[in-house]
Amino acid sequence: MLQLYFNTVRHLRPAQILGRVRRLLPRPGPDLRAAPAPRVPAGAFVAPVTAVPSLVAANRFRLLNVERICATAADWQTAEVPLLWLYNLHYFDDLNAAGSGQRLDWHLTLLERWVAENPPGQGVGWEPYPVSRRIVNWVKWSLSGNKLPPSCHESLAVQARWLANRLEFHLLGNHLFANAKALMFAGAYFDGPEAQQWLKQGMALVTREIDEQILADGAHFELSTMYHCAALEDLLDLYNLLLAAGLEPPRRWAHEARRMSAWLRAMSHPDGEIAFFNDAAFGIAPTFAELEGYAARLDIPAPEPATMLTVLDASGYGSVRLEEAYLACDFAAVGPDYLPGHAHADALSFELSLGGARVLVNSGTSQYGLGEERDRQRGTRAHNTVVVDDADSSETWAGFRVARRARARLLQASISRGEAEIEAEHDGYTRLAGRNRHRRRWSIATGSLRLEDHVSGEFRSAEARFHLHPDVSASALAPAEFALKREGVQFATISFEGARAVAVEATSWHPRFGETRANQCLAAQLGAAVLKTRVTWTTQ
Repeated sequence: MLQLYFNTVRHLRPAQILGRVRRLLPRPGPDLRAAPAPRVPAGAFVAPVTAVPSLVAANRFRLLNVERICATAADWQTAEVPLLWLYNLHYFDDLNAAGSGQRLDWHLTLLERWVAENPPGQGVGWEPYPVSRRIVNWVKWSLSGNKLPPSCHESLAVQARWLANRLEFHLLGNHLFANAKALMFAGAYFDGPEAQQWLKQGMALVTREIDEQILADGAHFELSTMYHCAALEDLLDLYNLLLAAGLEPPRRWAHEARRMSAWLRAMSHPDGEIAFFNDAAFGIAPTFAELEGYAARLDIPAPEPATMLTVLDASGYGSVRLEEAYLACDFAAVGPDYLPGHAHADALSFELSLGGARVLVNSGTSQYGLGEERDRQRGTRAHNTVVVDDADSSETWAGFRVARRARARLLQASISRGEAEIEAEHDGYTRLAGRNRHRRRWSIATGSLRLEDHVSGEFRSAEARFHLHPDVSASALAPAEFALKREGVQFATISFEGARAVAVEATSWHPRFGETRANQCLAAQLGAAVLKTRVTWTTQ
């Protein structure tokens, strides 16, 4: 256990350690001075992305696919409810959800209830991240033509002052960016010197964090497709905010948004939703189409059309679009060394769609926090890659921690005679007795995908896992060949050369938080150092 802690903590930045120390020191209490006057908008706030409604009745919320009542002051804080659900309760996303105008009376009551039932500085709702998300949602709602109740106008200033003294430097990453975004929203909502200071402080942080968090290929540096979508929405929201406040957004922001959009398109399946690499699920962040539409409303040009092979060197992903097939491959790091909290042990995993529908899928994310199920979903066995000696390629543990981690690298990517090929390897198993390395080559052409897996060194067991979408089933045609069917109709076959045995296992897929769907996994035991897998299908 000491080694696990050491290999986790040694990657932290000094700022994170210092931030943790500062959290233990006394800090100013809530500043209850009167709020500054509101700023008069200089321009229109363009319609942002609209969320899915979460307020289903006056006091009933559907969050993370779980419905609960919030009817009393105690319901905002109850220890019986998972923390992530409570966080979402305090965000007020429904203010800017589809059809929000029809729920105006509910919203006004809820806004005033929150102020009355959540005293300044007390409870979950005053933690920095929920404060940040709530400030943005309240200001967005106001800029969209609504008027905050007087109690909320006053509370908004108290929340901004509270946040300014509690920025999440101990976490950095998307949390710090959310803090900075909230300061800018508060600074643009209010007028006067105090508001100007929030705007300046937030702008300085956003500028710095864009340099840090947006990689050369447009990816968000935490390397989660889901958090990339959220980061792009954040950038578009800030661009929108400055225009509405009569301020000129930095020219670079439109360029960054365009590059982020290009990356997202490369990492989205033909169904329009993200591929599942690291923490990823549907319904948490906007889709590519929603973000592209938002960018268009802000007059940010769409990215250039995708090519057959896209290699995203800086982030460590690649994708291929070939006729009816889509392939997404992972040869990425776990994320920033100092911030791997949303990483999965998914090195050299991949996803495949055929005819616009998903066929091979990573297992997704249905929950955060601590527990066996969270650990299982982050583990290597939940992904389309190779497990050696029952170990994870990276030591994911305790919900958001990673100790020793796989280092993956791209060996080559090319197109020749209509076939795209990507080859990569990782060293995550070199810590094992056999000092094993895993190398994988994907070769995709019209009607077929070929994989070649090499595992160097001695091993007790090595297993390549192929998780099928819940709508797809496998039935044996031979010991090492299976028909892939959808609604009982065969559309493809998958075969294995060099497998000692192949089993069909029952497992689960998690496309949304709080959702579990039964599916199948083909588990191929390597009989030697090399396994060759072939998926074939009929082209239309």
